[in-house]
Amino acid sequence: MSFADSLDILYEDNHCLALNKPAGWPTTHFDGKDETVDRLAKAYLAEKYAKPGNVFLGVVHRLDKPVSGVLLFARTSKAAARLSEQFRDGAVEKQYWAVVEDAVSGRRDPQVPWAAADAGSLEDHLKKNEPNARVEVVPADTPGARFARLLFTVRGRHGGLTWLDLRPHTGRKHQLRVQLASRGCPVYGDLRYGSDHTFGHAIALHARSLTFLHPTTREQVTVTAEVPKLWRGRFAHLLANPER
Repeated sequence: MSFADSLDILYEDNHCLALNKPAGWPTTHFDGKDETVDRLAKAYLAEKYAKPGNVFLGVVHRLDKPVSGVLLFARTSKAAARLSEQFRDGAVEKQYWAVVEDAVSGRRDPQVPWAAADAGSLEDHLKKNEPNARVEVVPADTPGARFARLLFTVRGRHGGLTWLDLRPHTGRKHQLRVQLASRGCPVYGDLRYGSDHTFGHAIALHARSLTFLHPTTREQVTVTAEVPKLWRGRFAHLLANPER
């Protein structure tokens, strides 16, 4: 089987490669044991362009292992530097879709922001808890705490679940997962942060789109990824009747 058959390529030119990352795969390797998306992408490029030797592929951002959606790579060192700078400066517009569990199943909790309004923002200070491999919401004056801001819009509600459109303004580790769970509404399937449900190798968090400036033409590029088939089955009623 061709490597191209293993990847859902969303955008490709001489400078960039974007694909729809499947849930359950690490973005890149650290200890060399697991198969990773970047290794598969390198094999795809080597096969497609008959490139001998090592293929350059710049990892300019990452998605958590259980998260699906748009993953962007750079194909040249110049593109990698320019795209990485955009991510550092917050110049890349990120859109995520999430399905979260209601704080109290079957009714809206007034303490949950999207129970009172269909759009708003979440602002917290986050800190890594290294021993527990988790991130936590902490008081603003906690040493090492980092500010996190997230905009939300409700897209639908059904059966104790809420479908949210999320636009992070900061890029903290596990930010979306922690900010949602801290309101008593974990991402569906996110057992690490309190979900009561399993969702295969995934959690119901999907990187829906990325908008960035092309590293050489400087034109705006938007790449969009369809949700996994698992969403269409598990959340059929929720996705079928969006509120906006």
